[in-house]
Amino acid sequence: MNDPRSAVEPAAAVTVPEAVTALDGAPDAPTGGPHGSGQPAGRGGTLVSVALVVGGVVSVQFGAAVAALLMPRAGAFGVVTLRLLVAAVVLLVVCRPKLRGHSRADWGTVLAFGVTMGAMNNLFYQALDRIPLGIAVTLEVLGPLALSVIASRRLVNLLWAGLALVGVALLGGAGGFGRLDLLGAGLAVAAGAMWALYIVFSARTGRRFPKADGLALAMAVAALLSLPLGIAESGTKLTVPTTVLLGAAVALLSSVLPYTLELIALRRLPASTFAVMMSLEPAIAALAGFLILDQALSTTDALAIALVIGASVGAVRGQVGAAGKRKRREA
Repeated sequence: MNDPRSAVEPAAAVTVPEAVTALDGAPDAPTGGPHGSGQPAGRGGTLVSVALVVGGVVSVQFGAAVAALLMPRAGAFGVVTLRLLVAAVVLLVVCRPKLRGHSRADWGTVLAFGVTMGAMNNLFYQALDRIPLGIAVTLEVLGPLALSVIASRRLVNLLWAGLALVGVALLGGAGGFGRLDLLGAGLAVAAGAMWALYIVFSARTGRRFPKADGLALAMAVAALLSLPLGIAESGTKLTVPTTVLLGAAVALLSSVLPYTLELIALRRLPASTFAVMMSLEPAIAALAGFLILDQALSTTDALAIALVIGASVGAVRGQVGAAGKRKRREA
């Protein structure tokens, strides 16, 4: 969590999950970029870690699909409010963060992290209410991908950025983006921009707070900021027992369970492996949309998603390779 070298770890900048994976405070594991613990793992241990990461990704995207089913009952703002409230309560109980001993700058950082987290979630769920899950996640990934290209300052990453733009153009198809809800597409892109900022603030928060304390506090900030929106949109609907239970399920699937699985996996799994696997999120989101929401994709849409995934994988692998060369030169 506490890496004094940089605010964003390039190897993971494209692929950080929807919420921060918080490790146990090891100095080589910033909150903003998943890292292994540095401990070697045998083949069996690596396979288990890979399975845990896959389970976390599946959990996040199927949680988003469940959230889409819940929106007619509670609205997009209401679903976000339930998710963040439940996740905040769980994290605060588990982490029990200390409220004393922090500077004004510490609180400013965690506040910015919480605001960004709340904006990211609300924008994404508003997009999800308007466009298919797979396409929403694909457009959202453009934010971290852009941050990765900017942070790396490597010419080859312009190629990956171009590949991603081709994918986005294909999503518009022959009829342009008019075939999609333009507002929904714009909201997904805006959520991606918030995701990029989220990566930056999560890293800064991780350097200022031990363990997952900063994450728990930021989640509470995000929940409190979302609460008025949820109440204004849904009112007493948020107190219906079945709605609360479904909201809790969304929180567990989209936040608590994936955080736990990734935390365990990242103790032994290399950052490069994790990052490449996380690049598959748009594909898993499309699968969740198809299985749960009956959102079938056209061949062109599937190709577009594949191009964005390829761009993310290429950017990650290129950055990992460059980092390896730097380390060999410094050795």
